[in-house]
Amino acid sequence: MAEKRDYYEVLGVERNATEEEIKKAYRKKAIQYHPDKNPGDKSAEEKFKEAAEAYDVLGNAEKRARYDRYGHAGVNGASGGGAGGFSMEDIFSQFGDIFGDAFGGAFSGFGFGGGRSSARRVPRGSDIRIRVKLPLKDIVHGVEKTVKINKMVQCPDCHGRGAASEADIKICPDCNGTGMVTRVQKTILGAMQTTSPCPRCGGEGKIITNPCRKCSGSGLVKKAEEITFKIPAGVAEGMQLTIQGKGNAAKSGGVNGNLLVVIEEERDPELERDGNDLIYSLFISVADAINGCEAQIPSVDGMLKIKIEPGTQPGKTLRLRGKGVPDVNGYGTGDLLVIVQVWIPKRISKEERAMVEKLGQSENFKAKPTQDEKSFFNRIRNMFK
Repeated sequence: MAEKRDYYEVLGVERNATEEEIKKAYRKKAIQYHPDKNPGDKSAEEKFKEAAEAYDVLGNAEKRARYDRYGHAGVNGASGGGAGGFSMEDIFSQFGDIFGDAFGGAFSGFGFGGGRSSARRVPRGSDIRIRVKLPLKDIVHGVEKTVKINKMVQCPDCHGRGAASEADIKICPDCNGTGMVTRVQKTILGAMQTTSPCPRCGGEGKIITNPCRKCSGSGLVKKAEEITFKIPAGVAEGMQLTIQGKGNAAKSGGVNGNLLVVIEEERDPELERDGNDLIYSLFISVADAINGCEAQIPSVDGMLKIKIEPGTQPGKTLRLRGKGVPDVNGYGTGDLLVIVQVWIPKRISKEERAMVEKLGQSENFKAKPTQDEKSFFNRIRNMFK
């Protein structure tokens, strides 16, 4: 599967482009690669879909913010699709009003008309948003999840048409099947023409004379469905993955909504996440800090053995490269940072106190940090400011 192109590159805009600049860029690409102007050209059709997918993200402030932070995985990492994630119905249903009037009928194909007054938008099912809580191990390695959700699906008795039979569906006499009605009203400024969805058919262009008994004419029924999807490694708290077409079905055979999966991170009892790095606080005794020792520390894949050098100072950070969280866009893996903490006991025996006092008389224990050691302590202090 080919790697997705950067959405800003697809539309030919800078990363700091305004909302209006992004909209204009999309209009330009949509005209250039529209199937009506490139009949039979599969390459142009894919570019047309690719531009629509890019605008779907960059034209939405929330999605754009997630994309700027996490890349493709932040907006549709679980969908597995390329530009093919959008069908022509999706594009014209969601974005037809952006270029309908502006180009005087340039988008007349696919039954969506050139202007808003004649266009009837394909109905789209609503999205379903769920939350998935992941332990650290699943975040590091990625995971396949199966969820069971109640969603609206096409009625099995009437196949989504809402009527008991095809003969029970009639063209709306008020709008002649267009779904829109035009009214002319006299005002002090002259005659004003307005176009709005037909109130009799609700903009569908048809009326049902004998509704289906199972769905009461809606064409939809509720059904529990199991959906399996993959969550990529490196996702983060609040990231939203989009699974195309797995939301609620639409009336009249329209476009299905999407399943939106919001990521929640379970707090790990030992490892703390900081971006793509993991942090572990290792507590050792004063004796081990002085003499050095071997210690075992937890990682996502089990315990690791490390060596503590003699004379290790409190706050020293040991870096285990590549033992952290992989970048969600594939740009390497973070590290596991082990911060050494020296534990000072609050209560000691008389014998222990005598030994400590004796050690305190030693020249080694009276010595002050060198200039290099002072620089080290300053760096540690700055880390916690």
